[in-house]
Amino acid sequence: MTADDAQRTEISGIRPEPVGGDDPPAPPSASYARRQNLLAAAIPLVIGVIAGIMSWQLGVGGLADPGPGLWPLTVSVAMVVVAVVLLFQSRPTGGEEAFTKEARLVVVAVVSLVGYALLFETAGFEIPTVALLVLWLKVLGRESWWMTVSVALGTTAALYLMFVIGLGVSLPHRLSF
Repeated sequence: MTADDAQRTEISGIRPEPVGGDDPPAPPSASYARRQNLLAAAIPLVIGVIAGIMSWQLGVGGLADPGPGLWPLTVSVAMVVVAVVLLFQSRPTGGEEAFTKEARLVVVAVVSLVGYALLFETAGFEIPTVALLVLWLKVLGRESWWMTVSVALGTTAALYLMFVIGLGVSLPHRLSF
């Protein structure tokens, strides 16, 4: 609030309404906030440990002759270190917010990316890519059908042209062009 707004509030006695007309949601309890913070640290910790094990199995090599697992292992170790720091700093700060219905959209987006990765090899590049973009644009983004279909098909075609034609990357196909 600026000084002019504060002066007008003193004179009129009217306080400005919050944006959107709704009161901000109440902050979660301290125990709920602590669980949120622990979960936010545990997820990257588990992912980092699993990725580190998988990177090690690829072969790390050495600095003079790096193996395919060296850089993934480096990133995994960084993830684990940051996650451990977050675990030690998991006490509530007061800035936490309770999960809302809108937070489920993030879960849907993450699960759809996992599904995309699993379908990529078996169903090819084109079909899962169009399906993922339709899900994100229509369901998560609430775009019109015209916008959804045109962006999904256009983006898939552009990615195909860029990677397969332009860069010569071999992607799994189910559709022949």
